[in-house]
Amino acid sequence: MMDDATVARRRVLTATSISYAVVLLDTSIVNVALDSLSTAFGTHIAGLQWVVNAYTLMFASLLLTGGTLGDRWGARKVYLAGLIVFMLASILCGMATALPVLVLARAIQGIGAAMLVPCSLKLIHHACPDPARRARAIGIWVGLGGVAMAAGPLIGGVLIHGCGWRSVFFVNVPICLAGIGMAWRMAGDPVPKRAEYIDLRGQVCAIVALGTLIGVLIEGRTFGWTSPTIIAGALVTVAAWLAFLRIEARHAHPMLPLSLFENGVFSGSTCVSMASAFVFYGLLFVVSLDYQQAQAYSPLRTGLALLPMTAMVAVGSMVAGRLAHRYGARWSMIAAFGSYAAGAIGLWFTTAGLAYALAIVPLLAVGLASGFISPVATAPALETVQPHRAGVAAAALNSARQAGSALGVAIFGSMIGAIHPFEAGLHAALALAVVVSLAAMLTWWLALRTRT
Repeated sequence: MMDDATVARRRVLTATSISYAVVLLDTSIVNVALDSLSTAFGTHIAGLQWVVNAYTLMFASLLLTGGTLGDRWGARKVYLAGLIVFMLASILCGMATALPVLVLARAIQGIGAAMLVPCSLKLIHHACPDPARRARAIGIWVGLGGVAMAAGPLIGGVLIHGCGWRSVFFVNVPICLAGIGMAWRMAGDPVPKRAEYIDLRGQVCAIVALGTLIGVLIEGRTFGWTSPTIIAGALVTVAAWLAFLRIEARHAHPMLPLSLFENGVFSGSTCVSMASAFVFYGLLFVVSLDYQQAQAYSPLRTGLALLPMTAMVAVGSMVAGRLAHRYGARWSMIAAFGSYAAGAIGLWFTTAGLAYALAIVPLLAVGLASGFISPVATAPALETVQPHRAGVAAAALNSARQAGSALGVAIFGSMIGAIHPFEAGLHAALALAVVVSLAAMLTWWLALRTRT
């Protein structure tokens, strides 16, 4: 018989793993619905970019504040609220009859995700005071999320094949209900030791800065890069970023303490985390478009085609610790970004309707690099901060990854839309992936030189 403490720990781990799985599922499952959404709403690449990016944009912008809300009002309460918001937004996505409604619902999904993800970690921390047990619990939490992300395109392909594109959103509802049911039975939140400050001005500036930047990148081709609308958007972007940095530098309780970046290792880890998400999610978006629109793959066939890439993300995260320990963080990370570059070059030669079998090795290389880089970049970064700042440091790294994902979809997608024919735009995006990977290799080399 298990004691009450063991039952409580397992309940927390199951509930939080379910929530993290559904959050990561939605980062990949939508990609196989792109062609179906294009047909249903009569939209082109820009509209599809907004469908993908509305979610990651709000997730990235609000992740730091989501953790603060958990500290202020209780992790369980905010976690439950986030899960409910995510579920209701998923229902709205599935019922959407116009593109703006779908984009708005995706943004609300991102708000829910930003509330529940940091609070999931806090709940695990409270339930597992023993460091070794906590490490195992977090490993399971991360692993199940990776499996969900990897399975997303295949699950999406099966659902669309049988039930249509709306099913990729409705599938979240029973998963969220299961998570809510288990979270409802968790122990109540401990009384906060002190009231946490919410950096409201910084949060607004972060949303405006990142949102207008993504908007300019997506809509620049539609409105014209020199149009008054795009120029005004660019000016707002610059002003918002400057205001954000000024507020964070002067605020007594900033949402993002800029002092974290005084350490070169932390700054380097943040940069390579963002670069990895930029390359992976940008490639996932354009390769999905290539299979569905240029090569006329069905959603199910697209999901199967992307499986080698997404499945290797889970494999990479599982072997990252052992490989980094054996070969060192510097050289193993450089090899991972080399894998990104090699994969992008390999994909270059497998376009133009060549046999899909030729693309399998490049897809495996890209997926392996993505899964490997996140944990290997995180560990050195967290070593540089004091224990009481580990939470905000981890949130900053996660925000950087989500921001990189949004930028990758925005920039790669804009290149596809602006450069014709489609194959030429795809080649330009692949070339950019190589350049960013090589720049990240250099950044990591320089960052690790600062570590004594």
